Amino acid sequence: MTLDPIHVENIARLAYGIAGDVDTTDHDDLAERAWRDWLPELRRDGRVVIEPVGDHERRLAPIDDAALAERPFETVHGLDSGTINPTTFKNGLVVDVAHAAMASEPTDLDLHRDRTIVATVHAGDSTADFDGDWTERDEGHTRQRVLHAPRVNRYAEGVVHALALYLAEGTHALDHADEVDDLLVLDGPIYPKELFTWDDRNPELGALAREAKPRAVVEKYVRLVERFVERDVPLTGFVKNPSGGAIVRALARAGVEPPWPDDTALFTRLLERRADPDRPADEGFGRGDAGRRGDRLDDAITFTTWFHSRGGADATMAADGDALGIERELDPELYEPTFTVVYDPRTDVTYKLEAPYAFTRDPDTRDRLTRQVLAEVATTRGPPEAVAKADELARIDATEKAALRRKFEERFDSDQQATYDDLRWDKARF
Repeated sequence: MTLDPIHVENIARLAYGIAGDVDTTDHDDLAERAWRDWLPELRRDGRVVIEPVGDHERRLAPIDDAALAERPFETVHGLDSGTINPTTFKNGLVVDVAHAAMASEPTDLDLHRDRTIVATVHAGDSTADFDGDWTERDEGHTRQRVLHAPRVNRYAEGVVHALALYLAEGTHALDHADEVDDLLVLDGPIYPKELFTWDDRNPELGALAREAKPRAVVEKYVRLVERFVERDVPLTGFVKNPSGGAIVRALARAGVEPPWPDDTALFTRLLERRADPDRPADEGFGRGDAGRRGDRLDDAITFTTWFHSRGGADATMAADGDALGIERELDPELYEPTFTVVYDPRTDVTYKLEAPYAFTRDPDTRDRLTRQVLAEVATTRGPPEAVAKADELARIDATEKAALRRKFEERFDSDQQATYDDLRWDKARF
C-alpha cells in the first residue's frame, strides 16, 4: 500500500472538480444529433466515409429471447492467432512468433489439431537472410515457416508482430477455407488493419506497407474474401475491443467538437438505455427524465443496423481505395468493410461485427448475421463460442512464452534485451 487513507480521499475529491465541468446530458444531445443528422451520410474531405447499408436504426432484442432463438447458421467456425509478443535480443535480432488455429462449433477435434506457425525476424545486418519455405510437422497438421521482415529504422517490434500475426492467420484461413460450411468468424477485423495504419505513423512505414512481403500478407485476405464469395459462405470478423476513430475524427473536421475518445464510446452512448419514468422500459435510448441519466436497463441487447465504412484504416479496402495495389478480381465495392455495433448492458461492453459488402448487400444475409451474433452474445456474455474456442487454441500463455524465448536465447546464443520494467515488475527470467 503506497497511499495512506488521506491520500485516497484527496484523490477522490478531485472527481468533484472534474464532474462539475462535465454535463453528460449535453453528450446525449450531441450523440443523438450525430446519429440523426450525420451518420446517415458522414463525409470527410468530400468522401462519404460512413453510410447505412440498408435501414438506419437502433434496435433491441430481449436477452432471453435472443439466447433461445434458433441459430441461423448450423455450424460456425472461428479463427484466431496468438503471439509470444515481439522480443529483442542482444545480437540485434527482433523476433515474434504467431500461432494460428481454427475451431468449430460443434467441435471438430481433427480441425482443432491443425496449426499454422510463423516466426518473423528483423535484423540490423543487411546481409542476413532468414527467409524459409513452408514446412510441415506433426504428420502434416502443422505448417510453419520463417519470414525475414523488411528492414526499418524504427518500429521493428511492431513490424515483426503484425507480419507474423497476419501471415499466420491469413494462411490458416485460406488453407482451411473449404472446411467451413456455413460461417467463418475471425477473431478481430476482416482485414489486417494494423498494416493499413502504417501510413499514419511514419512515411518509412507507409512505404514498407507497399513492399512485396507486407502486400503478400494483405493479398491473402483479399483472396480469402474471393474464396468465400465464390463458395457463397459468409466471412465475418468479431471485434472484441473496437477502437477506431474514423467517425469522431470526421465529426471534428466537420466543425463538431466530439466529447468521445473514439467511435466505440459514441456508439456506447447511443446504444445504452437508461430508465425514464415517462416512457416504457423497452423504448428509447439515452438519458432519463428531466435530463438525468437513470439506472442502466439490462434486459435487452441493443444494436445498430449495418454501415459502410470507408474512413480510417478501412479506406484502403474501400471501392475507391487502392488495396495497396493488389488486384481485386471482383467489383471493388464488394470488398468494402461493413459493420454493425452490438452493446451488452449486462457487461457494459460494446462489440463490432464486420463483414465485406459482398455478403451484407443481401438483406437476408444481413439479418442472419445479426441474429447469429445477437444469439451468441446473449448466450456467452462475450464473443461467439467458436471464436472463444479458437482464442483458447491459439493463445500462448506466459509460461509457454517464457519457454519459447528461452529456446531462442539458446539457439541464438544471445540473451533477451532486458529493460528496467522487467526488473520493476518482476518479470520472469527466461
